[in-house]
Amino acid sequence: MSSETWIDASVPIRDGMVHWPGDPPIEVARVSDLERGDPATVSHLSAGVHSGTHVDAPVHFIPGGAGVDEIPIEALVGLARVVAIQDPRSVGEPELREHDPRAGERLLLRTRNSPRCWQTDRFLDDFVYLTVEGARFLAERSVRTVGIDYLSVGAMDAGVPTHRALLEAGVCIVEGLDLSAVEPGTYEMLCLPLRLAGGDGAPARVLLRPRSPG
Repeated sequence: MSSETWIDASVPIRDGMVHWPGDPPIEVARVSDLERGDPATVSHLSAGVHSGTHVDAPVHFIPGGAGVDEIPIEALVGLARVVAIQDPRSVGEPELREHDPRAGERLLLRTRNSPRCWQTDRFLDDFVYLTVEGARFLAERSVRTVGIDYLSVGAMDAGVPTHRALLEAGVCIVEGLDLSAVEPGTYEMLCLPLRLAGGDGAPARVLLRPRSPG
């Protein structure tokens, strides 16, 4: 059985919001407006595909890898487990082992990032990240999907090996979640990235609905 209440775990896209250093800034501008006498209200959006809540595609780090439009929908829709990470700096193998990740599982990591990092438009480089060893452990456990609550699953200085450890093992990556309102437990997850042909990533709307025991 499941509750009727959906929790939106995606970050609202807005002008000037935080983005990864070096990526295009997020710009939202009203180009026509009913209040100015225009026949319709129309806005212009400019942003990198790894802005806000988004999904990484294999081609983001693997030459010739699949685009975001080729990611199996089963990786992004279905049951997911939210786990609370206590380490204030990183998500490593020892703490992950305590949560006993299972093959085929969609695992969402709720860290101190959720209540902290989304409260400012300034990029915070001391975000909690998944270590390379942690990524390799999840790959060995054949986890299907990994989600984390800031703009990168990997550290500032070790992002590439962390991403590659997951993507080369076929693990889907969801970044930029806001799990502030989400308690640890099992949820139905709907994660739908934009269908960008061959895209290295795409913004996504992520909804979670509590799944009652049994």
